[in-house]
Amino acid sequence: MKRLPRIEQYGLIGDTQTSAHVCDDGSMDWVCLPRFDSPAVFAGLLGTQKHGFWRIAPTASADRSCSGEVAERRYCDDSLVLESVWRTPTGSVRVLDFMPPRDGAPQVIRIVEGLTGVVEMVSAMRPRPGYGSVSPWIHEVEGRMVAEAGADALWLDTCVPQAEKDGVVVSSFAIGAGQSVAFVLSWCPSHTAAPDIPAPEAALAETLAFWQDWTQECTYDGPYREAVVRSLIALKAMTYGPSGGIVAAPTTSLPEEIGGDRNWDYRFTWLRDASTTLAALLGTGYRQEAQAWRRWLLRAVAGDPENLQIMYGITGERDLRERELPWLPGYEGSAPVRVGNEAADQLQLDVYGEVIDTLYLAHQSGVARCADTAVLHERLIEHLVQRWREPDEGIWEIRGARRHFVHSKVMAWVAVDRTIRLAEAGALDVDPAPLVGLRAAIHREVCAKGFDPVRNTFTQSYGSQELDAATLLIPRVGFLPPSDPRVVGTVDAVRRELSTPDGLVRRYPTLGDRTGVDGLKGDEGAFLLCSFWLVDGLALTGRLGEARALFERLLALRNDLGLLAEEYDPVQQRQLGNFPQAFSHMGLIQSALLLQRLATQSSPRHDAIAVPAPRSTSHSTRQSTADLTPQHV
Repeated sequence: MKRLPRIEQYGLIGDTQTSAHVCDDGSMDWVCLPRFDSPAVFAGLLGTQKHGFWRIAPTASADRSCSGEVAERRYCDDSLVLESVWRTPTGSVRVLDFMPPRDGAPQVIRIVEGLTGVVEMVSAMRPRPGYGSVSPWIHEVEGRMVAEAGADALWLDTCVPQAEKDGVVVSSFAIGAGQSVAFVLSWCPSHTAAPDIPAPEAALAETLAFWQDWTQECTYDGPYREAVVRSLIALKAMTYGPSGGIVAAPTTSLPEEIGGDRNWDYRFTWLRDASTTLAALLGTGYRQEAQAWRRWLLRAVAGDPENLQIMYGITGERDLRERELPWLPGYEGSAPVRVGNEAADQLQLDVYGEVIDTLYLAHQSGVARCADTAVLHERLIEHLVQRWREPDEGIWEIRGARRHFVHSKVMAWVAVDRTIRLAEAGALDVDPAPLVGLRAAIHREVCAKGFDPVRNTFTQSYGSQELDAATLLIPRVGFLPPSDPRVVGTVDAVRRELSTPDGLVRRYPTLGDRTGVDGLKGDEGAFLLCSFWLVDGLALTGRLGEARALFERLLALRNDLGLLAEEYDPVQQRQLGNFPQAFSHMGLIQSALLLQRLATQSSPRHDAIAVPAPRSTSHSTRQSTADLTPQHV
């Protein structure tokens, strides 16, 4: 019986333009070339081995259908070079998997090194372009194997003999201590000349140097540095270097419920996800990524902020039409498999707040002013002024009826508040006076219509009884100070009504076989970002010990390589959703920064915590002790 690897059994390698997922049994089951959003050439992750894979492992364990043997693995220092060690009765062997950062065509390099004894090894590769739908023409050209299909050509170079059988390129070889064998898979357009013969050892040295140089820029030096740096590397790996766009995740259709249909394509740049990811990067000393994203934003939105999309392609594409791939059965039968994402056409008012908050954070972090960005900012706030009272689909991209989501209104307040702050600082040529009244009006409406005084909690939407974990952000963004009883009540209510038995947090209630607020049936796991938000809420409201305990519980959910998916199933104790997830790693970084800041404050009192506090509202609120951004709380 075929062993189905869990999501957390995969590791990630990448070149900041695309990536590959490598299982701990040596099988590479998801690779999109040449970009994150290109059709997969190995799609076994969402189907079976017939949909494409490339496995390198000891011969005795090379058949996944009859062996559960896996490698010991780790990343080499602070890099994205994956090291897997196999120990067999005859010896031990190491496999190094990586993708060199590049200016041209992508390469996937796998170097096999003998450590002790002699080990019989096999490399078996079934290329299947078009998300596993196309059988390529596999043939030999001057000693090199090439698989061609339509516009794609995959060249496989190695020093050991290769043979093709039934669509699989196989190499069997023995490796002794001190020996090495390299395999290099190069992609290029099929109509162009063959790629150059690779130099794998030189590429390895360059790749290690690239990642180590980048991670040295990290300014965080707290108790969770290992976890923070690993999360930063994951976020960098999900950044499309040529444009500055950041994908939400490098996969599509990994399920939020095993066997369910909550399966979405995340290989695009959400303004929200990218903004919050950049907040985490800026908070740890990375400014270059913010400048690149700002240029991406200008190109993507162009001269049309009135028709702002909530997501774009990684180079700013607007057409992200959603379709299903019926030939793929889905991960563990979780169908349909989708590519594209129709949520691109939704109205999500919170996006204005996240984008403008990130521009404010960039200013606070010393990123030089950009006149073109300032013009875009002004047009975005003009548009938001006209639309903030409308219902929307909200942060969770519901596919049901629009509502007046509390989080959306809070983030509209954030957009206005940060605009006022930039104008008052002389960084934005906007008259702040009219906006001050609007800021107060939004604040009054949210507190009047989005708050349940009986349960002492903010709700998911105006007049609803349901809760939403996104309301945990209210103190973090400075809408109300942490000491406000309404904030404490909201944290307690979310913890009481949306937590799993082990303390993780769901986004909002789902109704199983009935259609819920999101317009979907079925359930989902605990949302890891929301669980990090609870860490923040507990810490901000003075429960630092409980916050730290939950944070360390979340760290324990990472796989052996420090990676997190979007969700976690507390019953089956496994990760769920697209993997790795930028939101989850951003949440980890933000919580680590917050815990460090609170631990080093002279006073542990929660009412001394520095947050941007609302000004000129109708509610009496405590002013912050410093004008810090919410990401730097």
